[in-house]
Amino acid sequence: MAIEVGKKAPNFTLQSNTGEELTLSSFKGKNVVLYFYPKDMTPGCTTQACDFRDMHEDFSELDTVILGVSPDPQSRHEKFVEKYGLPFLLLVDENHEVAELYDVWKLKKNFGKEYMGIERSTFIVDKEGEIVKEWRKVKVKGHVEEALSFIKKNLP
Repeated sequence: MAIEVGKKAPNFTLQSNTGEELTLSSFKGKNVVLYFYPKDMTPGCTTQACDFRDMHEDFSELDTVILGVSPDPQSRHEKFVEKYGLPFLLLVDENHEVAELYDVWKLKKNFGKEYMGIERSTFIVDKEGEIVKEWRKVKVKGHVEEALSFIKKNLP
């Protein structure tokens, strides 16, 4: 199933950093920022998570939930949330099934090594469960502001 703006967001159920199972469709009636990132505690991912943290209230005021997804295990997500005081849920995608579903599990190259990993990407899902915006190969600087601005301008 291809991911496309204007189509329903593929539903999934994943465990969160709190240990509970969460299903995307359970957020119907709210906007969702679904962001995929490579790894907890790494510089870019920490900056991105802290940017979302710092603007969390702005998103909340727009009836928007933030969900971060990475292949890290629950215990690592818990530490990441505690260390940086993240006020939103991180979802465990250890088998990268959801990353594959959203076509963000990609061949990456780093220092001459090739490996499979998450391509930093963000999807905005509206209150009806439809993808209304996607960013792929996200550059961290300014991204959270861009996502917030999109929601302010485009979603009731």
